[in-house]
Amino acid sequence: MINAFPPVTIEAARLGKPINICSVTQAAEFLLMKWPIHDGPKLKIARQLCFDALEGKVSAADARSAFIGAAKEANIFHDYLKKSA
Repeated sequence: MINAFPPVTIEAARLGKPINICSVTQAAEFLLMKWPIHDGPKLKIARQLCFDALEGKVSAADARSAFIGAAKEANIFHDYLKKSA
C-alpha cells in the first residue's frame, strides 16, 4: 500500500518551525498525538479518512485533502503563497 502524498506544511508550535507531512501514516500520527486542538468537525473527518486510507478504503489524496482542511480549522496550515504575498 502506498500512502505517500505531496507534502503538506504545517506550523508545529511545539517544534517552533514549519514541518512537512508527507504520508497518511505521518498525518494520522500527527492528528492523534500532536494536534493542537482536541475537537472539531474537520479534525474528526481527517482522522477517519486517514484510518480509511491506511486500510485501503480511500486514497491517500482524499486523506491529504481532509488533513489540509483540519489544519486550516486548527489554524496551523502553512500557506507559502499567502506568506510571500
